[in-house]
Amino acid sequence: MKKFLLSLLGLGVVAFVALLAFALWPTPIRALQSESNAQTELLEQGRYLAAAGDCTACHTREGGVAFAGGRPMESPIGTLYSTNITPDKATGIGNYSLSDFDRALRHGIAANGDSLYPAMPYPAYAALRDEDVRALYAYFMQGVEPVSASNRASDVPWPLSMRWPLAIWRKLFAPAPDKLSTRENAYASSEIARGGYLVQGLGHCGSCHTPRAITLQEKALDESGAEFLAGGAEIDGWLAVNLRGDQADGLGRWSATDIVDTLRGARNASHAVLGSAMGDVVQHSTQHLSEEDLHAVAAYLKTLPASGQSSSSFKDDPATALALAAGQEQDRGAELYLDNCAACHRTDGLGDVRVFPKIAGNSSVLADNPVSLIRLLLAGSSLPSTESAPSPLGMPGFAWRLSDKEVAQLLTFIRSSWGNQAKAVKAEQVKAVRASLPTQAASAAP
Repeated sequence: MKKFLLSLLGLGVVAFVALLAFALWPTPIRALQSESNAQTELLEQGRYLAAAGDCTACHTREGGVAFAGGRPMESPIGTLYSTNITPDKATGIGNYSLSDFDRALRHGIAANGDSLYPAMPYPAYAALRDEDVRALYAYFMQGVEPVSASNRASDVPWPLSMRWPLAIWRKLFAPAPDKLSTRENAYASSEIARGGYLVQGLGHCGSCHTPRAITLQEKALDESGAEFLAGGAEIDGWLAVNLRGDQADGLGRWSATDIVDTLRGARNASHAVLGSAMGDVVQHSTQHLSEEDLHAVAAYLKTLPASGQSSSSFKDDPATALALAAGQEQDRGAELYLDNCAACHRTDGLGDVRVFPKIAGNSSVLADNPVSLIRLLLAGSSLPSTESAPSPLGMPGFAWRLSDKEVAQLLTFIRSSWGNQAKAVKAEQVKAVRASLPTQAASAAP
């Protein structure tokens, strides 16, 4: 037994040394050369690309200065804090060369050689072209004001805080930029190719909307994987929705115009309005895209086939509207709907165009996971103010007046009416979401 244990220990030491060597072996990276493009043009291109990449979403804390970092980000291993990416030489990236910037952006390697946590979406940014990296570098170095703001250490406990295992993750799961082609010839048109480049790269849509494996990498980085943009992840308590062609919980019944309108103004005439985290994305990023790029994104998304993973369905049925209009309340859920929801969303579930979203056939209503609906009903949400839709409308929360059982009854009614066919909501699910809310917002009626 002693000999066996010593052999096992020896194998463990060898395996550890091999892993450490693999992690610490330098990653060969091609140096990126500067070009003498017109500086003003390069800065404006970089400004546009920074908005397209929504860099402000992570690198600006609430109430803080743009790009000065400090925003907390919850992860499975602890809380991470975004870094200062202004050109301040002491606390920001002011001393970064173009190659340093490229190593961090597309390879996930900081200037000091540490591997970055994949909260920084470098697996997506690996798809960026050299010219776009140069433009972003020019903008952050010359178009952003330097801010002195020291970076905050992560709240990740040891040994998970060790950086060298991140190098193993990076080498196994993050694509090398030089191995990626522009893939323009893989698409039916240059418009779809541009949309794919934006969605997969700068937009890093898969970071939220693609399910992840147990080892935390996205299960697919482009349309070659059936789970790409199939949704399912919970971000800050909200469900990242399915962006594929599913008829119930995806974009199958959305037109390209619906997608463009939503990315531009956080709402469309047919299906949805956006609040919470995705509302911020519209406000700080997608509303600033050009008309051509918005249509390119929509064209690309409409090429994605259905995932076929949803158990929900929708077939328009006027029975619910007729019953409610006649004063027939089939159960407690129907009573609660009339008392709390019908004034805005109407008895036919069709809402009001661009103001109150319809809930008949709404893809978020039909999602297998009802967490977003539960959170919305308990805590409410608000639409962002955008250039095309300046009114920041909102929905109040009902946690203060509805019990867990009542919320479950109400949402079960909504998910099974007007032709909606989705799973019932349980009081236990509501209780779990309520427990995650701030104390004041979670207060329930007796």
